Amino acid sequence: MVAFAVVVLLLGAVFNIVAWPQFLRRVAKDPRATDASGRRTRFYTVHLVLVTIALVLAALSVVAAVLLLVG
Repeated sequence: MVAFAVVVLLLGAVFNIVAWPQFLRRVAKDPRATDASGRRTRFYTVHLVLVTIALVLAALSVVAAVLLLVG
Protein backbone atom coordinates (compact mmCIF):
# COMPACT_ATOMS: atom_id res chain seq x y z
CA MET A 1 0.00 0.00 0.00
CA VAL A 2 2.88 2.36 0.75
CA ALA A 3 4.39 1.68 -2.68
CA PHE A 4 1.08 2.59 -4.31
CA ALA A 5 0.90 5.86 -2.36
CA VAL A 6 4.48 6.72 -3.34
CA VAL A 7 3.75 6.07 -7.02
CA VAL A 8 0.56 8.16 -6.94
CA LEU A 9 2.31 11.05 -5.18
CA LEU A 10 5.23 11.01 -7.61
CA LEU A 11 3.02 10.74 -10.70
CA GLY A 12 0.96 13.68 -9.50
CA ALA A 13 4.11 15.70 -8.86
CA VAL A 14 5.54 14.92 -12.29
CA PHE A 15 2.29 15.88 -13.97
CA ASN A 16 2.20 19.22 -12.13
CA ILE A 17 5.85 19.95 -12.88
CA VAL A 18 5.39 19.19 -16.58
CA ALA A 19 1.95 20.65 -17.26
CA TRP A 20 1.69 23.87 -15.26
CA PRO A 21 4.77 25.71 -16.51
CA GLN A 22 3.60 25.08 -20.09
CA PHE A 23 0.22 26.50 -19.18
CA LEU A 24 1.82 29.61 -17.68
CA ARG A 25 3.80 30.17 -20.89
CA ARG A 26 0.54 30.13 -22.86
CA VAL A 27 -1.08 32.51 -20.38
CA ALA A 28 1.89 34.89 -20.68
CA LYS A 29 1.38 35.03 -24.47
CA ASP A 30 -2.34 35.72 -24.12
CA PRO A 31 -3.31 39.33 -24.94
CA ARG A 32 -5.21 39.53 -21.64
CA ALA A 33 -1.95 39.00 -19.71
CA THR A 34 -0.76 42.57 -20.28
CA ASP A 35 -2.47 45.93 -20.45
CA ALA A 36 -1.89 48.68 -23.01
CA SER A 37 1.21 49.81 -21.08
CA GLY A 38 2.72 46.34 -21.11
CA ARG A 39 2.17 45.73 -17.40
CA ARG A 40 0.88 42.39 -16.15
CA THR A 41 -2.85 42.24 -15.49
CA ARG A 42 -4.89 40.44 -12.83
CA PHE A 43 -5.55 37.74 -15.42
CA TYR A 44 -1.85 36.90 -15.43
CA THR A 45 -1.46 37.32 -11.66
CA VAL A 46 -4.32 34.94 -10.87
CA HIS A 47 -2.88 32.30 -13.15
CA LEU A 48 0.60 32.81 -11.71
CA VAL A 49 -0.79 32.18 -8.23
CA LEU A 50 -2.53 29.01 -9.43
CA VAL A 51 0.65 27.70 -11.03
CA THR A 52 2.69 28.56 -7.94
CA ILE A 53 0.25 26.68 -5.70
CA ALA A 54 0.34 23.66 -8.04
CA LEU A 55 4.15 23.60 -8.00
CA VAL A 56 4.28 23.93 -4.21
CA LEU A 57 1.85 21.02 -3.94
CA ALA A 58 4.05 19.04 -6.34
CA ALA A 59 7.07 19.70 -4.13
CA LEU A 60 5.12 18.66 -1.04
CA SER A 61 4.03 15.48 -2.81
CA VAL A 62 7.65 14.61 -3.55
CA VAL A 63 8.59 15.25 0.08
CA ALA A 64 5.69 13.08 1.26
CA ALA A 65 6.71 10.29 -1.11
CA VAL A 66 10.29 10.38 0.14
CA LEU A 67 9.14 10.38 3.75
CA LEU A 68 6.93 7.36 3.05
CA LEU A 69 9.88 5.53 1.53
CA VAL A 70 12.25 6.40 4.37
CA GLY A 71 9.78 5.93 7.20
